[in-house]
Amino acid sequence: MTDNTQETEQEIERLPITILTGFLGSGKTTLLKNLLQQDDMANTAVVINEFGEVGLDHMLVETATEDMIVMDSGCLCCTIRGDLIETLRRLLKQRWNGEIPKFDRLMIETTGLADPAPILHTIITDAVISHRYRLDGVVTCVDAMNAMDQMDKQPEAVKQAAVADKLLLTKTDLVKDEAALNNLEIRLKDINPAATVTKPIQGKVAASELTGFGLFDPATKTSDVKAWMKEEAYKEEHDHHHHDHHHGHGHGHGPGHDHDHGHHHHDVNRHGDGIKAFVFEYDEPIKWDSFVDWMESMLATHGANLLRMKGILNVIEAEGPVVVHGVQHVFHPPAQLEKWPDDNRKSRLVMITRNINKEPIEATFKSFMAM
Repeated sequence: MTDNTQETEQEIERLPITILTGFLGSGKTTLLKNLLQQDDMANTAVVINEFGEVGLDHMLVETATEDMIVMDSGCLCCTIRGDLIETLRRLLKQRWNGEIPKFDRLMIETTGLADPAPILHTIITDAVISHRYRLDGVVTCVDAMNAMDQMDKQPEAVKQAAVADKLLLTKTDLVKDEAALNNLEIRLKDINPAATVTKPIQGKVAASELTGFGLFDPATKTSDVKAWMKEEAYKEEHDHHHHDHHHGHGHGHGPGHDHDHGHHHHDVNRHGDGIKAFVFEYDEPIKWDSFVDWMESMLATHGANLLRMKGILNVIEAEGPVVVHGVQHVFHPPAQLEKWPDDNRKSRLVMITRNINKEPIEATFKSFMAM
């Protein structure tokens, strides 16, 4: 048995978790059925909210316990009994004791109406779990047939799309109206410029496409800040939309605005999602305490409207850059890297917000850092 202290100290050695979310009927069940049969899932443990929805019976090989099964592909599935924390802790214990295969990744499928934030909160705040797992990424299924309507009526559907690292646009083969599909893609790009979009046909997508969004590349054990932050996506977006931040907050919720359903690019924002994605930089090295104070003030003021934040900071007290990552009111423990990814030593923050513009955030950041 290798020395385990080393493993727990390394952020990279924590087991990566992929959150699979998406609205009811967005095709998660079909997707899961396909995923579970893939050899690439062999070292993955999949935690499913409700086994009943996923007809796995014909694929069962052996039942480890009443709520856990091992698939032909070697993939391990279990259902959430009690709460998520109990399930994740139990899996760790059984993995440790050799009662179940030594999975090296975890996928959690959430219920259709779920806001992913509480699940992320669970993973990050529980002492045992945050010590052993790390968030790799959020994958959101978007139903190409109904997403426009769902996002107009349900803020949760917009949130799910906004916090995703990967968007799976399902049922595109059933959409007859090319223009409508195009409008949906433009809107998704607007809500979340950095997410990659894949269109699975009949729920088929390669398992390898749903992992590897985290800061660390498990293969090389190094951090790839650039790929993780995808700053360029936001810079182009921001320049592109530079003139439309005066549309006002939550503009256009009423039915009266539906007639200009995305005739040209800028009308997309009139859906009233109020989602903005931007990046800003700060030239001087900053004090860690000032950053924490700013962050706490932001969360207190804006809370649930800070959908996602990724950043690399030049902190006076740290030798290397400090990487921060938050999803809504939830923050990952900061990670310190050995070296900067390039010659740029500025602190950079990428943010996805709802009904908050870049200018006030940047202004408060500057005032806090100057204290």
